[in-house]
Amino acid sequence: MNTSGSISRKDFLKNSALAMAGLALTSNMMGATSIFNDATISSKEKLALKNVRLETGFEYEEGEVIATKTDLFYIEIENGKITKISPNQPNAKVIDAKGFLMLPAFRDMHIHLDKTFYGEKWQAVRRRVGGVKGMIALEQQMMPELLKNSTFKAEKMIELLQSKGTSFARSHVNIEPTSKLQSLKNLQKALEHKNKTFGAELVAFPQHGVFYTDSVPYLKEAAKMDIDFIGGVDPFTIDGAIEKTIDFTVQLALDNKKGIDIHLHESGDSGLKTVEYLIDKVNENPSLKGKTYLSHCFVLGKLEKAKQEEVAEKLGNAEIGIVSTIPFGGLIMPIPTLYKHNVKVLTGNDSIVDHWNTFGTGNVLQKANLMAQLYGQSTEFLLSRSLKLATANVLPLDDKGNQQWPKAGDQANLIFLNASCSAEAVSRVSHVESLIHQGNIVF
Repeated sequence: MNTSGSISRKDFLKNSALAMAGLALTSNMMGATSIFNDATISSKEKLALKNVRLETGFEYEEGEVIATKTDLFYIEIENGKITKISPNQPNAKVIDAKGFLMLPAFRDMHIHLDKTFYGEKWQAVRRRVGGVKGMIALEQQMMPELLKNSTFKAEKMIELLQSKGTSFARSHVNIEPTSKLQSLKNLQKALEHKNKTFGAELVAFPQHGVFYTDSVPYLKEAAKMDIDFIGGVDPFTIDGAIEKTIDFTVQLALDNKKGIDIHLHESGDSGLKTVEYLIDKVNENPSLKGKTYLSHCFVLGKLEKAKQEEVAEKLGNAEIGIVSTIPFGGLIMPIPTLYKHNVKVLTGNDSIVDHWNTFGTGNVLQKANLMAQLYGQSTEFLLSRSLKLATANVLPLDDKGNQQWPKAGDQANLIFLNASCSAEAVSRVSHVESLIHQGNIVF
């Protein structure tokens, strides 16, 4: 490894195998994103960096946080973990981080990597006919063709996420009678190709209903494979039976020691009943606490304030998380209320250029920026807290300004940005994007 005092950008990328927008290390290998052809070196070779900027605390004026303090540090990484954080050694002959801010790498916690047009010829969304069931019929026609090169397109989508600083995703993957298990197998190939630089957890997703198209045997088979969550979609609208569908999903998760992540778009009485029934089932089965999520859950945005508070409190007590797309049309989710009741809130890009949606940038930092704007979180403190939406709740400072990340022993999943603190990064997301595109994000 070259440790001379003058390391060119080219040599740095060649020798350290760090990505332009993100750094994702595993216990065995250290790798660059596909932007640099996944060049790798053994992470057993120690990596040292100087002039690494870290957040160190808050600056107060009359009790209000008015700025975030930072300082420069010397950091060592080995075997995919941070092994040493010490005062800066500006004269050390190691990799120079040039004062860029080190942050936790981003995590996209709701996306469909298995079905997309991204990476091939542009296609706009077709006119929808027949609601969600109409879209199911469309998917049944489209999936055989989509599956022909879904591994390639998934890899391209992963590269897009990596270019935005994301090193991990939770991907829903179709499990239904049309795809059977093929969509899952194709995505697993893509993830295997990218496993040196990108991590993922998978949700077995019955996009065409659990019983509406009899996905049961395929879900049971998928549950025994390398997946992490049992999914679902609108039990009442699609399957016509809230209790039957939720009972099946819960039991399958319990039998196979998986989590649960259910798409819930229903915003009326059926949506509320689904939320409340799932809360009851999780409380009956405490092993599912902390492992159960509702994606979208638009009904929360339609409830009166008092009912929002009541349901949020129940969700918090049951440790059921919400994975929200931000925003969704004109609907604004009550995220501050969820935070108030200790509900874990995550976000993701959901669809990126597919037959459901032609939009989606792949940038979860942009989601944090949108949330801050929607809820008026423009103060230094609230902006710094907004970052957790992009990092799946990992923040450099706790609410009192105490440094809590990074620490020796932490996994070295991190990125470097040309911004003085996380609050600035959230506020200036478009500027950060332009830096990425110009090649000025260092690692």
